[in-house]
Amino acid sequence: MISPSISRVAPELAIGAASLAGFAAAATLTYAGLSPGSQLFGHTIVAGADPREAALTYDDGPNDAATDQLLDLLDHHNARATFFMIGRFVRQRPEIVRRVYAAGHLIGNHTQTHPWLSFQSSRIIREELRACNEALEDAIGAPVHYLRPPHGARRPMVFRAAEELGLKLVQWNVMGFDWQPISAERILAHVEKGRRRARFHHTGANILLHDGHQKAIGVDRRATVQATAQLLHRFRREGTRPVTVDAWG
Repeated sequence: MISPSISRVAPELAIGAASLAGFAAAATLTYAGLSPGSQLFGHTIVAGADPREAALTYDDGPNDAATDQLLDLLDHHNARATFFMIGRFVRQRPEIVRRVYAAGHLIGNHTQTHPWLSFQSSRIIREELRACNEALEDAIGAPVHYLRPPHGARRPMVFRAAEELGLKLVQWNVMGFDWQPISAERILAHVEKGRRRARFHHTGANILLHDGHQKAIGVDRRATVQATAQLLHRFRREGTRPVTVDAWG
């Protein structure tokens, strides 16, 4: 016979266990949808297995306040980078997009308007990816094969919509935190911390930087340009090989 006190406690324990299970499930889904390294919803390119490789990647362009300067720097160092572009800005600055492509850099989809895709309907996800692809392909006359979801946010529907368009998802493992108004020195400090962590894990460095801003063209990214110049000098001194993300998948 179960005592009255135990019979009263048992439902409370069951409710507590259910709450913990719900919390764990929610935490797992959040990790799967937002963590750059998560592979739970589908395969995502993060970095290669060679610590001597580094990919400079730039989000939120094209931006005539920074993209052209970055192209000049990269050309001077004979380096290639990856640019994930917002479709509505591509429509406004197709000549910059064509210059990026003509210089041999990799161009990727960063959606049409930069929403959090993990919170969007299937229809909006498809339209965001399709419209950006269309803008990029109209500008460069070539197919696009890579997607970086804004904020790294994704869910299974993002993978399905990407697959329909022949897009591979790309994240990062090093951040410059340059979407904030910080100096080139602080950007470099963040990048170097991430590069040390990548080397510890015996991987290349997929470096997230920004040549634009999700809200508008014309945002000042001089600190990012300055940080890039110093990184390229360091790469040459160290023997680090700049690569584009298609080297990894």
